[in-house]
Amino acid sequence: MAQENIITRVFEQGPIRPPSEARSLLLRVTRNCPWNKCTFCRTYKGQKFSLRGVDEVKADIDAMAQISRRIREISWSMGHAGRVNQDVVRRVYQDCSGPHAQSMLLWLYHGAETVFLQDANSLVMRTPDLAAIVQYLLRTFPGIRRITSYARSHTLARKSIEDLKSLRAAGLNRIHIGLESGCDAVLAMVRKGVTAEDHVRAGLHVKAAGIELSEYVILGLGGRSLWREHARDTARVLTRIDPHFIRVRTLAVPPAAELSRQVAEGQIQMMSDDEIVEEERLLIQTLGEVHSRFVSDHILNLLEEVEGVLPGDRGRMLSVINRYLSLPDDQRLHFRLGRRTGRYRSLDDMLNSALWLEVERIRRHFEESGSEWSENDLKLIMAGYV
Repeated sequence: MAQENIITRVFEQGPIRPPSEARSLLLRVTRNCPWNKCTFCRTYKGQKFSLRGVDEVKADIDAMAQISRRIREISWSMGHAGRVNQDVVRRVYQDCSGPHAQSMLLWLYHGAETVFLQDANSLVMRTPDLAAIVQYLLRTFPGIRRITSYARSHTLARKSIEDLKSLRAAGLNRIHIGLESGCDAVLAMVRKGVTAEDHVRAGLHVKAAGIELSEYVILGLGGRSLWREHARDTARVLTRIDPHFIRVRTLAVPPAAELSRQVAEGQIQMMSDDEIVEEERLLIQTLGEVHSRFVSDHILNLLEEVEGVLPGDRGRMLSVINRYLSLPDDQRLHFRLGRRTGRYRSLDDMLNSALWLEVERIRRHFEESGSEWSENDLKLIMAGYV
């Protein structure tokens, strides 16, 4: 089986997607970011924004369908009746190293039910054009159950609820918004290009249209000078919106992001892990009677297990934070090292003697070189994940 038998056409994909869309097919409807000024983001720097044409995107969908049909033909030839199981995955991977076939293969293997529309702000596209793309996608792959997209609050606050309802009717189920902060001072400092009121208006528009809403918060974004305002104002904005999902991310500063310059010049003082955990506690304590799922689905977050459905799980989530903060200094450092090196996912992982010894070996190896672990060492590890 030659590679060209699977791939006779290719399609375009952008650079990123949310962690929750790991099993989604990525369909690029716009290129890069129309704002592209946020100081904490490096993803699209130096790249020009452009809209893709409807026919161009439809051609990509056709290419995806062609590859999908070929993979299912291979499944039939192997006696698996079109199912994409591990045998089919191994066969296609052996005979084809192309990323397009692999992308389709993994999507089919995981059920072929979710699609993420790229890049940073697909909702900036004309509503009829985006609706036409979504409808064509569903006609081509009728088994799709969820179609999601990033969008900026600035865009959504200015879109009518009727426009958003038409997108929901076309098949757009969920929108991810980078809220980042509900504090106007923080939003201005990182040049987000929106206000807290923009965030509220946008979120309420999405919910009024019947679309699921995920709001992203960056823990630590206000630095030491604004951490209380960042936590409290963000909680107030989220309470007014009451989104379906609140997803937290911990700030990490890669060298290529402009935020690194702001840190170097002292405009923002980076917070330690322990300080960020205290900020997260204040955020959760200040949230009102929201009915959101609080999600910590990113490796940058120190306490991944701080998750749950609010308001009912608030007490349990705070107990995890309090448990961590009550640990002795050396145990908190040990956990942070284990988490940042990928050994730990929960506080209970420290009870695993094998994992504990592995983390201690890493610590001793570093200390034997004549150094001690510092905040900067851990921040460098985190920056590598961005």
